[in-house]
Amino acid sequence: PNETEAERLTGIIVGDELSAAAAADALHKRGVPTVIITMGAAGAYLSDSATGTRIMVPGFKVEVMDTTAAGDTFNGQLAVALSEGMKIEDAIVRAHGAAALSVQKLGAQSSIPRREETNIFLKENFTQ
Repeated sequence: PNETEAERLTGIIVGDELSAAAAADALHKRGVPTVIITMGAAGAYLSDSATGTRIMVPGFKVEVMDTTAAGDTFNGQLAVALSEGMKIEDAIVRAHGAAALSVQKLGAQSSIPRREETNIFLKENFTQ
């Protein structure tokens, strides 16, 4: 979920890493083993109860035109990256890149980037 959806699910207002952790804990208590709460350019909070992973994965700051497809783009790219065997932290970075590209265009389907666009964006904007 994004921060608004996480609040609806847990009753916890999510605005930073601490509140995201509290919301993730509430979801863990309800049986959700892996929680990713997206928080726009701030990034995404990842909490995995099985591995003990609790990290904030930074996002990308870009000029936003339209956020209509950002969540769908993030989730779609995350699913593709995970299905291709990518580590979850790396998959989140990739999903952030695709979502960052999508919010820079108007519309929903027309704003979703192709793989090559995401590859180029990450090469130019992500340093480990």
